[in-house]
Amino acid sequence: MGKRIRPYLFWILLVFLAVGLVYPAIGIIALTCMIAPVAVAPFRGRFWCGNYCPRGSFYDHVLAKLSPQRKIPAFFSHTAFRAFMVLFIITVFSVQMYYAWGDLAAMGKVFVQIILITTLMGIALGLVYHQRTWCSFCPMGTLASWISRRKKPFPLAVENSCVSCKLCTKACPMQLSPYAAKGSAEGFTHSDCLKCDRCVERCPKKSLQFKGNTKKGTA
Repeated sequence: MGKRIRPYLFWILLVFLAVGLVYPAIGIIALTCMIAPVAVAPFRGRFWCGNYCPRGSFYDHVLAKLSPQRKIPAFFSHTAFRAFMVLFIITVFSVQMYYAWGDLAAMGKVFVQIILITTLMGIALGLVYHQRTWCSFCPMGTLASWISRRKKPFPLAVENSCVSCKLCTKACPMQLSPYAAKGSAEGFTHSDCLKCDRCVERCPKKSLQFKGNTKKGTA
């Protein structure tokens, strides 16, 4: 089901921002999208980011049409930078929430403003580099990545029939390299894999499959 609704989830983001700017109290529902990536991470890694995140849907199905698809700078995925972004966003959010506490509209406004500002930042980066640049250091995505790094849930099997054509890397929203795990018993377990299935669909040899799936091409 996730694959079918993915192209339309971005409307949730647009409606949320449009309504939230007028009725900020609705911003509280954004808590769902902040908790979900982390809650899902122990079981499926960054599955939420690749399949159910409204902002991810916007980047993949709207911003991608305008993005130059350049290489995402390695700096953005560096652990130190990601840690800084996690601490920075959490600190800003906590301070604003402290002063807004008890006022539903003010609390909702904190969510709306943070999502609006970070979305605009993601759009700017997408227009310069790649549509998913923001996702390489998104604070909630980073936390999900760190949680799944040790557990390595829902790995991607790369069979020996892989010819290392690198089409999987071209298809990957995070510009990862599944082919590098060819023949590995553990499979491809990069903690930033979004489990979006695009590499599986693009593989000409049908050499990729997420372990635990009953058929190829479903996540």
